[in-house]
Amino acid sequence: MAISNPGGNLNSVPAPTKAALETNYLDLASTANQGWAQQYVPDLMEKEAEVFGPRTISGFLAQVGAEEAMTADQVVWSEQGRLHLSYKGHVDNATQQEGNSNEEGGTFEIETDIDGNDASGSGTSVAHGIRVNDMVLIADANATVRGLVTAVQNDLISVALYDAGNTTATFANAGLAAGSGSDATILVYGSEFKKGDNYNGQASRTANEPQFKSFQNKPIIMKDYYEVSGSDASRIGWVEVSSEMGQSGYLWYLKAEADTRARFTDYIEMAMLESVLTDADESKVDAFLGTDGTTLSGTEGLFAAIESRGNVTTGVTGVNAATDLAEFDAILAEFDKQGAIEEYMMFVNRATSLAVDDMLASMNSYGAGGTSYGVFNNDEDMALNLGFSGFRRGSYDFYKSDFRYLNDLATRGGINDRDTINAIRGVMIPAGMSSVYDQTVGQSIKRPFLHVRYRASQTDDRRMKSWVTGSVGAATSALDAMQLHFLSERCLVTQGANNFMLMK
Repeated sequence: MAISNPGGNLNSVPAPTKAALETNYLDLASTANQGWAQQYVPDLMEKEAEVFGPRTISGFLAQVGAEEAMTADQVVWSEQGRLHLSYKGHVDNATQQEGNSNEEGGTFEIETDIDGNDASGSGTSVAHGIRVNDMVLIADANATVRGLVTAVQNDLISVALYDAGNTTATFANAGLAAGSGSDATILVYGSEFKKGDNYNGQASRTANEPQFKSFQNKPIIMKDYYEVSGSDASRIGWVEVSSEMGQSGYLWYLKAEADTRARFTDYIEMAMLESVLTDADESKVDAFLGTDGTTLSGTEGLFAAIESRGNVTTGVTGVNAATDLAEFDAILAEFDKQGAIEEYMMFVNRATSLAVDDMLASMNSYGAGGTSYGVFNNDEDMALNLGFSGFRRGSYDFYKSDFRYLNDLATRGGINDRDTINAIRGVMIPAGMSSVYDQTVGQSIKRPFLHVRYRASQTDDRRMKSWVTGSVGAATSALDAMQLHFLSERCLVTQGANNFMLMK
């Protein structure tokens, strides 16, 4: 089905033109526009028509995040690692390592932790937390066995099996595949000691310390301004204009000023979503901005953070409701692996929103009445008033909302239409707080999963600055104009990105 765009010829894109035209100031001299300066007063519709509807997209971060001040050139946070010990690797051989070959079992060679980070250590260092006397589960595609750790030598873990169902309880006889080409997982599930055994001070049983991963982001400085001459600022038009900021009147500059403010507010939001850091300090962007050799340009936005450290799905496309349901359940399974945050905000484009609706409609009641609406103070009406609809799947509560930014042709919607392969269809954001380690206070604290950091001190608050210069109103200079300036310096902190989901 073809959809025409009758408004395609409208002059809807802002331009720096200062001439009095029918598209900005009313041209009273020209007759090409049905002659505004006529002998007789025309039947004039004074109210400006907003043909593109509500045009701003700001408010997304206000709904899902928070804002905190910062005073440095970067923000650094540390995320706590997993609590339990689980690693990937392979069964090294059928018997234990040299010096322990008289015992039944085998050797497990650790390669990475369960999330794929290097855990093998180097030289005499040990990057994992498995210790002697730990009880472990070892599994590959063929079998699962239980054993006791008898020796640890760097990344080599000697294990004696409790029961392999064989007279000779070796890894091989238990069904585990040996060799570097095999994939296996080892999990610590407890420990066992003999009576009177004391492990204090033993090199093989040192205390495990909590592990943290540190991440950082840097703020960017955004600016814009609007200028109108002193003469034009005093002009009275025939058409009443209004703005998203609630201003109205017959002074055109009120409209242009408010539009500039609204557009800048949207730029702030869009930058927090779309921004990326430059790849290297040799980039031309760094050279242009004068950051060569000091710091990278740009900042890490939400989409980049999720693609780098989070989860990405291409499922739930609306092709088939049953298939979409299976794909959605696969998303839940991935969330289960990451800690099972129970409440999620879903911001999706129109097509994905309809696909989710069709998926839910194929189920009887689809958990109606089971949604807790906890993030909305358990108030369903509040959620609906804010444009969210809730549903439950498994143990998860989801609050879905159409995200205008992903639909509007003049924002991401137009980019998605052009590049359908890499189109961003939505994002799932965990609601609530996450625990992070604050290096300043030396303890774990709670922070929203997603929040903004802006530069501020007792001297200057750069969250959202605006000021006026020129000779109009309270004169600040000899410039025969009014200049309205806007500035913001901020960055986004995406904590626990492993709990986020980007829909592409």
